[in-house]
Amino acid sequence: MCAVKKITAIILCACVLLCCVPISGYAADGNVYYIDSTAGDDAAAGTSPSTAWKTTANIASLTLEPGDKLLFKCGGTYSTFKLACSGTKEAPIVVSSYGEGDRPLLTTDAYDSVIKLFDCDYVTVSNLELTAHNGGGIWVYACDKESCGVTIDNVVMHDMQNHTVTTRDNYYDGPTSGRAGIVVNKYGGDYRAVNDLTVTNCEIYDTGNGIFITGTQDLNKNILIKDCYFHDMDAEAVVLEGCDGALVTHCRAIDCCQGEGVDEEGNILYYTAAMWFHYTSNSTIEYCEIAGQKNVGDGMTVDFDHHSYNCTYQYIYSHDNMRFMVNNSKSDSPNSGNTVRYCLSVNDGYDTSHLSNSSGEYNFSFYNNTIIGCADFNFRHTYDSVVANNIFIPKDNCRIVFYANEMKESTTVFTNNCYYNVKTPTLEAGAMNVAPGFVGDDMSDPASFVLSAGSPLIGAGVQIDGSEYDFFGSEITSTNIGCYAGVGADAEYENESLLHRLLRKLAYLVEFIRVYTSYEVNRLYKKFLKLFE
Repeated sequence: MCAVKKITAIILCACVLLCCVPISGYAADGNVYYIDSTAGDDAAAGTSPSTAWKTTANIASLTLEPGDKLLFKCGGTYSTFKLACSGTKEAPIVVSSYGEGDRPLLTTDAYDSVIKLFDCDYVTVSNLELTAHNGGGIWVYACDKESCGVTIDNVVMHDMQNHTVTTRDNYYDGPTSGRAGIVVNKYGGDYRAVNDLTVTNCEIYDTGNGIFITGTQDLNKNILIKDCYFHDMDAEAVVLEGCDGALVTHCRAIDCCQGEGVDEEGNILYYTAAMWFHYTSNSTIEYCEIAGQKNVGDGMTVDFDHHSYNCTYQYIYSHDNMRFMVNNSKSDSPNSGNTVRYCLSVNDGYDTSHLSNSSGEYNFSFYNNTIIGCADFNFRHTYDSVVANNIFIPKDNCRIVFYANEMKESTTVFTNNCYYNVKTPTLEAGAMNVAPGFVGDDMSDPASFVLSAGSPLIGAGVQIDGSEYDFFGSEITSTNIGCYAGVGADAEYENESLLHRLLRKLAYLVEFIRVYTSYEVNRLYKKFLKLFE
């Protein structure tokens, strides 16, 4: 009898404990709605594959709840739709696919977005293909309240107005006017923040633009763009505007910014760059490959546009672009606290790079980068900053341009940099001008730019805290110059012959005389013209 009482008591206690467990922890599966463009019927219930709807027409009448699913049958073709709904973090609303075969194709020929997610929380869109010949892809828009937890995963977007334009795109109508795969909010107007947005494993190509994120006084927080591939587009891959704490990581932007942005006379009409910051703080672009940009005015990899604070480019493989870097700030609020580190730039040498092109970079950190085959590299408008441990090897007859008087007043520190194939700047007393000792000569292979164990750049850098890994993903074990931070690969370092070194010095002298003479001739010519004014 006592044993029965004990068992009864245990059962009662268990029941009480179960009643105390929050219901959200045991959320039941929601409703599932099926759409089959081949065998469906809009008059059917839509709640099973055998009673699937045919089109997206019934979506507007749904009141989706946490855990609900909207599934499109693979191999079918479907039209546009709009959602205004909220799931939860534990039970998001899912828009995805079912069945076997090609991804469901959602498309339109109208001037419209394929999917509109307005005032949505915790909605996941996955495993779809989107095209819009005259429109755009997905519009995430916080109209009347903050939006949170939208996820876009494994979606392919293409064929979206990838035509030549004569001006930068206007995002007022979201991805439609922006010719884009994904737009968060719109450019201009009043709206709220979109927080905790995640875009992963997506491919966006043959579009005007990739992903454009914008915000006003409400910054979009904790944006993640990861493992995405952007290619063959007229303009930009990723724009982080109005963000705080955004991260773009392990993405590729290949042959973006194909619109040269010039008129028939070669005058610049507009400027585009693959991945850049604007009105953004505490954000990072890392482990990305950026290549093949052709926009004449910009076409660079590193671009801190005005009102960029504490943002970082790191571990970037940049090659065959118009230039590596041009930063643009405004006089009323110059950029501050930004960083470029452990990046590899190869053949970004069609035009001049500018560390800052207008009102200035303040507290800027530019260190342990390897810059190979650049055109002129211009250090102006840089204040209270550090430029250290970098390798600069410009193309023949190109220069590292310092403005000595400005630099002395700026308190910017230049130290422990290696300059090769170019005259060593007199501003930097401790600079090195030696062959770096790379292990290879294949300009298309990043591994070529590892340093050999005998390189004079091994251990020759200055210690700068802030990074645990080098460009190659290895833990930093040596304070080197350049983007490699190991003890050196097992490869022979070939010392430069005395004759070759003398020839290099002679070439620098000839180039200096040429530039100085050209400057003086131009100055005297202008002075001569003033006599007749």
